[in-house]
Amino acid sequence: MKTTVLCAAIVAGMAMTAFPASADSPREKPDFASLDVDGDGAITLEELQAAGAARFAETDANGDGALSQDELIAQMSGRAERGVTRMIERLDENDDGVLQQSELEDRGAKRLERLIERADTNDDGVVSEEEFEQVKDRGGRRGGDGKHRHGRGHGGRG
Repeated sequence: MKTTVLCAAIVAGMAMTAFPASADSPREKPDFASLDVDGDGAITLEELQAAGAARFAETDANGDGALSQDELIAQMSGRAERGVTRMIERLDENDDGVLQQSELEDRGAKRLERLIERADTNDDGVVSEEEFEQVKDRGGRRGGDGKHRHGRGHGGRG
């Protein structure tokens, strides 16, 4: 399951800034080129955050700046309704019954940082196309043995 979530998150443009990934999501997963917005051959945290913000805006069908249960369910299939209800209950900090992007940003940013750290095998702070493909091939594990490198703090470089 971790492998599926990691690959889906990276391949899907880290849209989890907006809301958690669902294996039931009918969305097509973007490729490296669509995530590398500036075309420099590397995916940065900022590009992934922009993809998340775009997905949030796309999901926010009525444009009110919040994701309702109906809007979230419309993006999913299967047993999504129960999961969406639990997600809103867990993440809705102001108890208004919907999720504003601000309620999701910190959680999403931390997740994106961890995902980049896992994929960034040469520790340059970005994910190259080669690293992107390696993560897909490895099923989300870092390095050949799936273990994280030692000596790196949370979100740190080096």
